Amino acid sequence: MAQNLSPRQQEVLRLAVRHYVDTVEPVGSQTLVRRFALPASSATVRSAMGVLEQRGLLTQPHTSAGRIPSQLGYREYVDRLLPAPGAAAQQLDRELAGLSLHWTALDDLLVHLGRRLADLTGLLSLITRPIKTQQRLQELRLVASGDRLIVFLVSGSVAGGNLNLRLPPRATPELARLEDWINRQLRAHPEQPIAWQQLPQELRSSGHLLRQALDQQQPLAAPGASAVASGMGGLLAQPEFSQTATLRPLVQLVEATPYELLGPPTDAIWIGQEHPHGALKACAVVQAGYSSLDGARGHVALVGPMRMAYATARAAVQSVAATLTRLLS
Repeated sequence: MAQNLSPRQQEVLRLAVRHYVDTVEPVGSQTLVRRFALPASSATVRSAMGVLEQRGLLTQPHTSAGRIPSQLGYREYVDRLLPAPGAAAQQLDRELAGLSLHWTALDDLLVHLGRRLADLTGLLSLITRPIKTQQRLQELRLVASGDRLIVFLVSGSVAGGNLNLRLPPRATPELARLEDWINRQLRAHPEQPIAWQQLPQELRSSGHLLRQALDQQQPLAAPGASAVASGMGGLLAQPEFSQTATLRPLVQLVEATPYELLGPPTDAIWIGQEHPHGALKACAVVQAGYSSLDGARGHVALVGPMRMAYATARAAVQSVAATLTRLLS
């Protein structure tokens, strides 16, 4: 939602984000005035910061401390205040313009580009290998018939299918709730795999059986794209991931199902809890899509803390995605 900030408030938010990205330190009004030579008094900047805090764009991590951007603040910054990419992103663009596919295999190229992204940004880079788009499951219906469970699948206006499964004991009362939960997932995130890890505990007995059956339905399964990952060491160096417990869910996701970190292969920036996967609630994902001559699609993405240089990250993934589209077309 647009915040309708005044020019002064916009400038203060932009500089507060920049300061926190650079220093990992909360900032006060006097520091902003001194560091960025603002043509305003400390009292004026403090008043603007107070408005930004009231609107949820800045937050105060400790009493008497300075302020840092909130998830909502980062979103406002990305949507309306993002500066032009800097010299590093421009240099990457010039470097990639000279790349050719003649000298290397696709996997070697993806590894090279992934490492270059990680080195440039200090973030985790992910590049999925291109795959052809499959029809996605749009809706299902669960019908109990004796000791069997009939699952009707809808993947398009005319495409569909059904499954005939063993009905778990005492599962019949759960079916209406399970069907409603899955269909709400499909409507809310039509391009994402079903977030089975969020399934309520009381539905997991019948849900586990249904998940196994759906995973075996190749035309409707979540895309099985593998990914080239680089830069995990860069994440370890970020203070937000200094605790093993914070980093472990992300590492496990990258190792097991990296595709779940990414949305449809288009340009997007996910910030914090905007991402449907719980492992990324403290992260940001900046991604772009690329395509090959045969219509296959892939992702280029950077994953890191919400405190990241978004302009550089977005420009870098878009540059790599454009290069892959050029080389594979």
